[in-house]
Amino acid sequence: MELPLGFDNGRKEGKVCKLRKSPYGLKQSPCAWFERFTKTIMMHGYTQAQSNHTLFYHHNDGKVTILIVYADDIIVTRNDPMEMERLKEKLAVEFETKDLGPLCYFLGMEVAGNKSGISVSQRKCILDILKEAGMLGCKPVDTPMDLVKKIGQQKESTPIDTGRYQHLVGKLIYLSHTRPNITFAVGSIDDRRSTSGYCTFMWSNLVTRRSKKQTIVARSSAKAEFHAIANGMCELLWLKQLLGEIGVKEEMPMKMYCDNKATINISYNPVHHGRTKHVQVDRHFIKAKVEDDTICMVYVPTNKQVADVLTKALSRRSFE
Repeated sequence: MELPLGFDNGRKEGKVCKLRKSPYGLKQSPCAWFERFTKTIMMHGYTQAQSNHTLFYHHNDGKVTILIVYADDIIVTRNDPMEMERLKEKLAVEFETKDLGPLCYFLGMEVAGNKSGISVSQRKCILDILKEAGMLGCKPVDTPMDLVKKIGQQKESTPIDTGRYQHLVGKLIYLSHTRPNITFAVGSIDDRRSTSGYCTFMWSNLVTRRSKKQTIVARSSAKAEFHAIANGMCELLWLKQLLGEIGVKEEMPMKMYCDNKATINISYNPVHHGRTKHVQVDRHFIKAKVEDDTICMVYVPTNKQVADVLTKALSRRSFE
């Protein structure tokens, strides 16, 4: 930035300019822009969701229009075409807008829709990673990670370019948004901590998924399972609140599928002894949600547990 004309700059030190607005490039600018957008969109009858402050919705005669905002990019979905056209006109008055038509590309992700569903991919990102790693001509493999080979730190190995390695891993982590099956392979697996993973489905459609290294070193498989189930339940509760705000009500208990019978039995029939006292907080949270019929626990065989792809290396047969 430069001092404005007329500003007494005889003594440059000890003086500042007080800005009357947020110019492009300041760290406060995105927050200031979103605050202005929020005020504008709410003036036109839209409600800001409590479960996700970047989501806005509008109900009209049983129809709904939904906006999701990321920085200055906006996605709109609706079953009310007239309201959508009205919204475009109102936003064009307040902001410089550009209608890009049907959603095809967003935040580096390619979106394609047809009668059978919606697919999201990152083909360009994959090609960029292969090119940067010098592997454009490599052969494909059946699974992201070898089931037998142990991967970890090698103390006696040739030093690598740390910056380049971190850059590639960062790209792979971003790629996992559309390829969640590589999440476990990209993470660190030699720190003795378990990985929690869950997938949430609505009407057989995957809507959210999560794979995250636990912050604790579990002393038993039960503790790791309870921690993962508690995290999955929090996701279900958040999703139920979000759906309720946009008009999708569900009175039946949400189903939580788990492949550990002991964990399910303890959830329904709590016991207190030396082997379970260290999981009390997560266990009581799960117990409360099961008892009030918010969530029900359902056993699923390990070979049908979809979330396993997020938490461990699998054979080709299990992976497929």
